[in-house]
Amino acid sequence: MSGSIGATQGTTTTATPRNNSTGIGADFNTFLTLLTTQLRNQDPTNAMDANQMTQQLVQFATVEQQIKVNDNLERLLSVEQGNQLVSAAPLMGRVVEVESDSMALQGGQAQLRLPAAGEAIRAQITVLDANGRVLRNAEASLGSATAIWSWDGRDDNGRQLADGAYRFAISGIRADGTQTTLAAGVLARATAVDRRDGEVRLSLGSLSVSFDKLRGLAAS
Repeated sequence: MSGSIGATQGTTTTATPRNNSTGIGADFNTFLTLLTTQLRNQDPTNAMDANQMTQQLVQFATVEQQIKVNDNLERLLSVEQGNQLVSAAPLMGRVVEVESDSMALQGGQAQLRLPAAGEAIRAQITVLDANGRVLRNAEASLGSATAIWSWDGRDDNGRQLADGAYRFAISGIRADGTQTTLAAGVLARATAVDRRDGEVRLSLGSLSVSFDKLRGLAAS
């Protein structure tokens, strides 16, 4: 797995269209038909209240306009997500860097991009399972530039773990031994991209992240 940042086939799903505009449009047309019929057949000595009629027309027109605005926004969102799917296609099979609190163990290897030394001079890394049980504790020195930390998928007892998504926690260690916050990027190979629950998601083996968590891709 390449570690330097420069940025098999994906699947796509389509969103189910909403029926709000159809329903409101039908109700509005029905209202106009009934109103026209009522006006045509009303008793001239007991005419419909003009204020009430105007209020109803304004209410229906306002709701119809709002639905049209919402539909236009949904179309724009769908177009944007389609563009993201197209943009993600060249990433398939490439090693990418994403923001996540889980790492992807692929082929017995997982990687994190550690920041350069600053307030912290070392990184304390803890790998956990889905239940929060500690699997591996490790430390890595921080240098003058970003660096790659690799995990071979073994726990503290040397047992090889299955490929999958594993949570991790990371903190920085100062020169005096006290801890500070630290952030690391997750490096993994992109395997699929799809649209789920109204957003585009990128799959890195068993790890799934929102497309907007993409931070870069590895050089070829």
